[in-house]
Amino acid sequence: MKKIAAATMTAVLFSGLAFGTAHAFTDVDPGQSAAVHALKERGIVSGMDGDRFAPKSQISYAQTVQMIVKAFDFNLDAIRFIKAPVASELYDNVRDDAWYAEAFIIAHYNGLDIPRNVDPNAAVTRERFGDLLVRAMEKKADLPMVKMFIQIQDENQIEPGLQGALQRLLLYKIEELDKDGNFRPKSGLTRGEAAVWVHKAMRLVADHTRKPETAEEIAVAVEKVNDEVNKVTLSRGQKPSAGYGIAIESIRFEPDGRAVIRYTLTDPKPGDMAATVVTEPKAVTYVSSKYNAVAEPAGGED
Repeated sequence: MKKIAAATMTAVLFSGLAFGTAHAFTDVDPGQSAAVHALKERGIVSGMDGDRFAPKSQISYAQTVQMIVKAFDFNLDAIRFIKAPVASELYDNVRDDAWYAEAFIIAHYNGLDIPRNVDPNAAVTRERFGDLLVRAMEKKADLPMVKMFIQIQDENQIEPGLQGALQRLLLYKIEELDKDGNFRPKSGLTRGEAAVWVHKAMRLVADHTRKPETAEEIAVAVEKVNDEVNKVTLSRGQKPSAGYGIAIESIRFEPDGRAVIRYTLTDPKPGDMAATVVTEPKAVTYVSSKYNAVAEPAGGED
C-alpha cells in the first residue's frame, strides 16, 4: 500500500502493520488495555510510538475502514479484475495514493457499502461505526438471532436506516447503553472505544464462524462383468437407520476417459418412522470398461 510522504497523525496511528514494542501502551486505561494489546499483536492497530496509543483521540473514517478490514481479514483474493481497481473510481474523496486507499477498495468489493462521498478524515460517530462493524461481523459469521428489543432512550437521534444494526450491536453485547439508557449515536467514538468494540466483535465472530460443509464420502466399487462392461456400485457406508438412500441421476462421459456418475442423497426427515437398523445404502449402474468411473454429487457443475 502506497503512503504519502507527508503522513498525518491518522496515517501514523493506523496505516502501519508494525507491532511496535512488546510491552503495553502507557496511555491506555486498564479497561481497554487487553483489547488494544490483542489488536496490536495481530497488526490491526499501532500507536504513535511504542508507548502511546492515543486512546482518547477520535477515530476517523479512514482509521475505521482500515481497522475493520484488517480485523475481519477482508481481501480481494477471490476476485479477478480485468483492470486493477482504483479508489478514486469508487469514492469521490479517496486519493489513490492515500495510505487507506486499499482498505476502502477492499471494503467496497466485500459489500461493506461505504458512501461514495465519504470524507476519510472526518470523525466517525458511534452510530456509523456500530453500523459498519455489525455489517462486517454478519458477513463473516452466522450470528445468533435474538428476538428482543432494547429500549434506547435517545432512539429518536439515531438515523432510521441504522437502528436495526445498532439494536443488534447491543444484543451482541458489543456495547451497552449508558446509565440513563442512551446510546449517544451522534457522539464521536474514541480509538480506545473502537478497539474494545472490534475486539469483542472478533471474539463473537470466532465463536460463530461459518464452517464449510464437509461432503460425505461416497465409495466407488468397480466389478468386472465382462471385457466390455463393468458394474459400478456407489455406497454411503453404514448408516443407523433405513431412512438413508442414494440414487444415480445421470452419467457423463468425459473426453479424458472418465465416466462421471452423478448421484443424489436422501436422509431421514425429523419425525420419520424409519426402522432403526444398520444399513448400507447403495446404488448400482453399468458402464463401459473403457471408462474410469468416478462419483460426483448432482449439485456439482455440469
